[in-house]
Amino acid sequence: MAMSRDIAVVILGESAAPLARKLANALPNARLHGLASRVATADVTFADAASHVQALFSAGSTIVAIFAAGALIRMLAPLLADKQREPPVLAVAEDGSAVIPLLGGHHGANLLAREIGALLGIVPAITTASELRFAVALDDPPAGYRLVNPEDVKSFTAALLAGAGVRVDGAAPWLTRSGLSVDPDGALTIAITNEIRQGGPHALVYHPTTVAVGVGCERGTEPEELIRLVRQSLDEAKLHAGTVAGVFSLDLKADEPAVHAVANSLGVPARYFTAAELERETPRLANPSARVFREVGCHGVAEGAALAAAGESSALVLPKCRSRRATCALARAPAPLDGSRIGRRRGELLVVGIGP
Repeated sequence: MAMSRDIAVVILGESAAPLARKLANALPNARLHGLASRVATADVTFADAASHVQALFSAGSTIVAIFAAGALIRMLAPLLADKQREPPVLAVAEDGSAVIPLLGGHHGANLLAREIGALLGIVPAITTASELRFAVALDDPPAGYRLVNPEDVKSFTAALLAGAGVRVDGAAPWLTRSGLSVDPDGALTIAITNEIRQGGPHALVYHPTTVAVGVGCERGTEPEELIRLVRQSLDEAKLHAGTVAGVFSLDLKADEPAVHAVANSLGVPARYFTAAELERETPRLANPSARVFREVGCHGVAEGAALAAAGESSALVLPKCRSRRATCALARAPAPLDGSRIGRRRGELLVVGIGP
């Protein structure tokens, strides 16, 4: 399951506990929430069901409620306002006979309902029209793709359901496996592109996360300088920031605030490679540097990090660019990247004990 939200499996009585524990143990990032007066053991306890469920909803947690759907709906009704911001909310029958995604179907609820259905050996009660008919959730693309204009999905889907054909500009396996009516002359367009492109009511634009940003900088470089350099580099390459999978550098730069500032500004992870790992990219570098090798043990930091992150089949789309104290390079992979699984994250120091 691609969803990364915390999952709260909520029960109001001990009779639902066996099923709740089964789901909490099987689902990633899941914890059992139980009504304190009626549930013997739980990861999280609460005194008032309505206020607790509302707090979970407001915090954006995924809610899997093993109690009556009607009660769950009444608890959340006062908070329902913005469809685009609703987290996944599901109701599961206490005997495991049904799982119903009530809210956030295209934000992960349908996907989670299918996973729970597989665990319980049942068919989830998915009612989303577009997903039932076309087997695809256009406003909830799979990991590795970002929708530029979610505000246009409603009108786009309405046209689809009315019978309009779709012209697909670009390649995406999840679309080819769908039930969309693909027509080279279709009135609707789905674009899969790294480039900056405008969407609209009849055109959805998805960015695949195939771009790796490699950076290097002097010690103490101002974050604004590196952010500006990376943004200028993306503009020069005519690449949308939404296609960036991560920001990558040499592990010696793992504590540089500027590198983390760039990653935060793009909403992607910052990850690192050793000098030996970057040195293996030397044959593919556009600007190998003997001086850099003498200083850090590899012939290129920005280009090497971008290529190492994007993989063996990647290529530089923008060689090393410089500002006064920083460098940046861009590489593109043939398929979407998961930046959180590439290289290493910044190390953490844990104080286990300080002695007597």
